[in-house]
Amino acid sequence: MPRKTEVELTNMCLVYDENRILVQEKKGTGYTGGLLFPGGHVEQGESLRDSVIREIKEETGLKIYEPQPCGFKDWIQEDGTRYIVLLYKTNKFSGELKSSKEGRTYWLNRKDIDKANLIWNMRELLQIFESSQYSEFFFEFKDGKYGKGKLLG
Repeated sequence: MPRKTEVELTNMCLVYDENRILVQEKKGTGYTGGLLFPGGHVEQGESLRDSVIREIKEETGLKIYEPQPCGFKDWIQEDGTRYIVLLYKTNKFSGELKSSKEGRTYWLNRKDIDKANLIWNMRELLQIFESSQYSEFFFEFKDGKYGKGKLLG
C-alpha cells in the first residue's frame, strides 16, 4: 500500500487582541452569510508560516507576526485527496484593517461570539485555537458522506 497521499494544504489564523477577534464574511463560496477566520492556500515552494502571513495580509491588510501553530482541521475528499487546514493564532499585528475581494473583514467583540453567525464548524475550531485540550478537527468520509466531524486531543 502506498504511503504517499496527495494533499491540499491551506491555513487559517485567529488574529486577536484582549477584547476582539478578527472575522471574515466570505463572498462567492459555500460560506456565504457565515463568519469564519481568514486564511487560504499554501503556494508552491512557500513555507507554511510564510503562507499564513501572506494570506492574512492579502485578505485583511494586516501584517501578522509570530503566528503560532495550534492545530489542524482535515478530511479526505471524495477523490482520496487529503485536505488539511493548518490552524495558527497570533495577537501580534500591525497595519490598517481592510476588506478584500475575498469578503468583508472586521473585528468581533469576544462577548458577542456566542450570538455571532459563525459557519458550522468555527465554534469547534475556537476550542482548538483557545485551549490546549484539542489539536485536530477531523471529518470522516464513509459510504459517500461526510460525518459530523470530531475534535481530537
